[in-house]
Amino acid sequence: MKILMVLTSHDRLGNTGQATGFWLEEFASPFYVFRDAGATLTLASPLGGQPPIDPKSFDEGARTEATRRFDQDASAQAALATTLPLTNIDASEFDAIFYPGGHGPLWDLAEHPDSIALIEQAVALGKPVAAVCHAPAVLRHVKGSDGTPLVRGKRVTGFSNSEEEAVGLTQIVPFLVEEMLKENGGDYRRAADWQSHVEQDGLLITGQNPASSDATAHALLDALNA
Repeated sequence: MKILMVLTSHDRLGNTGQATGFWLEEFASPFYVFRDAGATLTLASPLGGQPPIDPKSFDEGARTEATRRFDQDASAQAALATTLPLTNIDASEFDAIFYPGGHGPLWDLAEHPDSIALIEQAVALGKPVAAVCHAPAVLRHVKGSDGTPLVRGKRVTGFSNSEEEAVGLTQIVPFLVEEMLKENGGDYRRAADWQSHVEQDGLLITGQNPASSDATAHALLDALNA
């Protein structure tokens, strides 16, 4: 079982001067769900190398058992520091793809031609693709085999408008994940703010927020084992 995890390389929160990147828990929790299940993991990002971690994900309130495990895991840290450039990635070499969230993907992965092509290739090959929290942003320009948005008519979720409002970034982000999914014809569904919620429709698996990362990873494993 080979799973590709794709992380953002974007480290700036718009014009605020603040740092962003991927959300550590949304990487660490799925990483260990997959590794503990015996998966072989490959990490990639647009630029390769060490992807930026959102500094706020080190706050005590954002810490979890998985992030604390990562703190003590030199091999996982080394793997994260040496992600492969997306240009070198072929979806046919993997059984599934997982995108952790954080605000970074809104700027780079959502618009990145290699990421878009990777998802389109994976789906065409019948391989499941999962994304959690802000990472469903990567589906913004992805098309299905019929040339229409991949999410059109599919049950999907992602970071909600009210959750973005709660973190005070509605006017900072380039687009809202919930609105984008709806505009592309997705059947957007959600739970209450900060509650775990996962949607699976065919090969597409999406999680709403950080609380959903573990469940989204398990849903991907279930899809692989079905």
